[in-house]
Formats: sequence, structure tokens, C-alpha cells
Amino acid sequence: MARPGPSTRGQLHVGRYFAALGLIFAIIYATVAFAGPGSAWLKPKLGLDLQGGAQVILTPKTESGAKPSNSQLTAAVEILRQRVNGAGVSEAEVVIEGAQIVVSVPGGNRDSIATVTQAAQLQFRRVVTEEAAVPPVVPTPSATVKTSSGPSPAKSATPKPTASTAKRPVTSGLRAAAATPTPTPSATSTPSASSATGVPAGLVVSGSVYTAANYAALDCSNPKARAGGAPEVPTKEIVACDRTGTVKYHLAIAKVSGKDVKGANVGADPTTGQVQVNLQFKGSGQDRWTKLTTEAYNQTPPTNQVAIVLDGVVITAPTINSVINGDAQITGQFTQKEGQDLANNLKFGALPVSFVAGDAQVVSATLGSDQLRSGLLAGGIGLAAVVLYSLLYYRALGFVTIASLLISAGLTYGMICILGKELGFALSLAGIAGLIVSVGITADSFVVFFERLKDEIKEGRTPRSAVDRAWVRARRTILSADTVSLLAAVILYFVSVGGVRGFAFTLGLSTMLDVAVVFLFTRPLLSYLSRFRWFSRSRLTGFFGPDGGEPSLGGPRKSLVVPTPQEA
Repeated sequence: MARPGPSTRGQLHVGRYFAALGLIFAIIYATVAFAGPGSAWLKPKLGLDLQGGAQVILTPKTESGAKPSNSQLTAAVEILRQRVNGAGVSEAEVVIEGAQIVVSVPGGNRDSIATVTQAAQLQFRRVVTEEAAVPPVVPTPSATVKTSSGPSPAKSATPKPTASTAKRPVTSGLRAAAATPTPTPSATSTPSASSATGVPAGLVVSGSVYTAANYAALDCSNPKARAGGAPEVPTKEIVACDRTGTVKYHLAIAKVSGKDVKGANVGADPTTGQVQVNLQFKGSGQDRWTKLTTEAYNQTPPTNQVAIVLDGVVITAPTINSVINGDAQITGQFTQKEGQDLANNLKFGALPVSFVAGDAQVVSATLGSDQLRSGLLAGGIGLAAVVLYSLLYYRALGFVTIASLLISAGLTYGMICILGKELGFALSLAGIAGLIVSVGITADSFVVFFERLKDEIKEGRTPRSAVDRAWVRARRTILSADTVSLLAAVILYFVSVGGVRGFAFTLGLSTMLDVAVVFLFTRPLLSYLSRFRWFSRSRLTGFFGPDGGEPSLGGPRKSLVVPTPQEA
């Protein structure tokens, strides 16, 4: 007589879990397939030790010409590291060598280093005088302040405050002019690309201390002149060019600086879609900013303008049409990347000293091919040992471990490719070590689940019911272990620098993916396999029942019937 099949009531809908996992795979690898350059397949970004990169030596300089102190160099190194990480360039090296700082960026060049090594001295100065730098080019119209009660006031030579701006302050911030002159090819250099070139001998550069002679001699059509590089003195008036080289300014002393900035982020103007950098000021900085706009408000042009100066170059010089007691928005017709670079530099603060950068040099991979092969060989041996142990101890279930590891490896590879593209994460040998260590963490989750499953079957339960009960008991242990590992990786990431951060990052990433694999693949797969009769064979699974024999297959159980006194 054939044994009836077990009831399907309460069965896990494994198809839903596999569909969810398949959807995640499809999204990740669709991104990998289409996010690469052209139609090429996206590949992981490699670190400095695996692919080499660019290196530049920074020589610090102070206003007085004295040698910078160790505390200044240490502070500069910390800010540079924050900028590099904020720009998404992982595995970069910033170290002090003697009285110089060496910055190495994987796969980088001079332009990629310049955005993080500039001094980023942000100052807010009132305009004293402005004029066209190269007549008869018409200068960029001054920016205006957009009121919160309606559209921006018309840009005119003598702006008149409206009733709304006269009665209450405006908090919507600064808006730059929409019109932009078309510069010549020689006039398109931005401060971020050339501010580290130093001051050419005998040349008056943007940011120099004001004298009548300096103002007359400043030639903003010369890219070297408007590149900045002069030591900025906040308490002195300066001469400066705008970033396109079409307008030159005589600017008053700085009333607000980058140290007053609380935070910065890149966004878009909700009305025009133009890239803008949003600035938030600290408490005392907000007071100084409000006071500065109060001084400029209702003055005659051009003294009613406040120039926003970065490294001696005017980013924008908006007209103040009301007192501003809120945040500011910097717009200067720059691209999304330029806006993000500017926001990162402002967010992480100004460097305590300025630098003169030497020529960028290409550096080869610091790790030889022999060492790389040895590291990968060690990882392969460790992975093979895990697979062999699983097959010998758990027999057929070892293939579940292998399949889960392959799924985890696929997810990890795709995520590393995407993170390299979107966040600039570079995979180094330390990161590879983190991936190898994570194999043990992933295998540990399987061991916990399998051992709990063995205990349930040994207590007399059928494999099908044992899978569900074992999962409930093992789930908490797996989550606790992964949480501890993730916390350790997060803490290590934030307290370390260099290659150790790469190790912590890949370890944390693999730990999170381990949770997804166990919940969406390993558990549903075991639930599905437990429906087959071969799953109850000890030779294949290594599971034994209470008496050391084959596991129970379920079915009706015999019960002991005690006769009543009448029947006896």
C-alpha cells in the first residue's frame, strides 16, 4: 500500500524567494552590463597596489614664509584624506615625507589630484570696483537675490528693493546670473585645475593684495594670472578675476570665511535646473553672513555685490537685494562634477596651509605580480578547504554550501563593479583579503543552520519539519553573528586609513550580502530539497534519527491504548 504524501499545508513558497533573488541579480548585472564605457562590460576598479596611479608631491607654504608646524601638516593630511574619500577615490594614500605631503591616487592623473589638493580658501568679500577684463567683452551681469515671495528682481544697474524685500528678510539664498559669456579656449581653466601651480614670478595673479598698480596690471585673460595662488590675507583688500576671465574686481576685506561654513552639498536650482552648491553656516558664521548682506543691501552698484571667492578667484558676485538670514546657494555655470568637487572641498574645510604642487608622476603597481598570485593562491586554497570540509562532513549538503558561495560571489562581484563606477571604490589586496575572510563568515552561517537541522532530526522529527524548526532557531544566531561582524567592519572603517579601510569595506559588504543569500537562497533551497525522499537518506546527508538510523519519514504514529476496568 503506497504511503500518502505529506500535506502541503504551511509549505514555504520557495519560488517567491528565488524570484526576489533573481530580480536582484537582474538589476545588478543589468547595471554592470550597461554602466561600462560605451558598450563594454563594467569591471572592478583596482587600487594603487594592483594597477598603479598618479602621485604628486605638495610643498606647503605659509603667509609668513615660515616652515609649517607638525600640527598644521597633520591637520592638512587629515583634511586631504577626507576630501579624497568624499570624492569617492578609495585606497588613496596621503602621507607626510619630511616637510612635504605625498598624495597618491589609484588610476588617477594631475586633474584628479588637483581637486583635492587645492587650498579651498573660501571668502565672502564686498565688491569695491569691477570692470570688464578684456574690452569690449561685456562682463557677466551680476547675480541677484531671489526673494521667497516671487520671481527674482530684474537685473539692472541700480536695483530697487521691492516691497516684499524691504519689509522682511529673504532666506532663499543667492542666485547667479543666467547669462554667461563664451570664453576663448585659453580662458576656460577653472581654479580647481590650476590653483596649485604657484605664483609665477613677476606676474600679478588673482587674489593678490590690492594696490592701484596691481589692479591695473592684473590681466584676467591670462590663464596663469587668474589661476590664483597668491597667499590670501583676509584682512587685506585684494584684486581678483572671475573664473571665466572676463571681469576683474577690487574686493574689500573678507567678512565671512570657509571656517564659518557648517556644511555644503551639491544640488539643482528647482526653477532652472542649474547646478548649485548649497551652503549652511554655523551659528556665529550665520551672524557674520547676515551682517555682511546688511552692509551691502541698498548700496550703490557695484558695492551692493558680495563676491564669493575661492582660492583668490571669484566664483560669483551676486547683488544683494535684501538682508539674508538663511543659507546661500552658489551657482557659477559649472558642471555636476565641478559642483561636487567644490562642495566636498567646502564641506571638509579649508587647509591650514596652502601648497605648491609638483608635476604629477605615474607610479607603477606597488604589488608585484608574484605577490598578487601568491595572495590569490592563498585565497583559492582557503576556499577549496571550505568546500572540501563541507562535502566530507555534510555530504550532499556540501553542494548547497557551494551553490550559496557562488551566489554570494556573484552578488559581491557585481556590487564591487557598481561601487567602483558610482562611488570610486577601488579594490586593493587588502580588500581581497576582506573578501577571503568573509568566506569563513558565510560558511559559518551554513554550519549553524546545518548543525541545528541535525539536532532537530536526531530528536525524531522528519527532515521537512526539521528544516522549518531549525531555521527558526538558527536565524537568531546567524543574525547575531553577522551583526557583530558588520559592527566590527564599520568601526574599523571609520577609525582606520588607507588599505585597512578597503579591508573593512569589503568585509562589511560581504557580511550584508551573506544575510541576503542565507534568507533568499540557502533557507528556501533546503526547504525545497527536504520534500524529496533522498533527503532522508543518511548516506547522502549525514543526518541520523534518534536511534542512529535513518531519519523519520513521518506518517501515522502508534499510540499506547490503556484498557478501562470494564474491558479488563
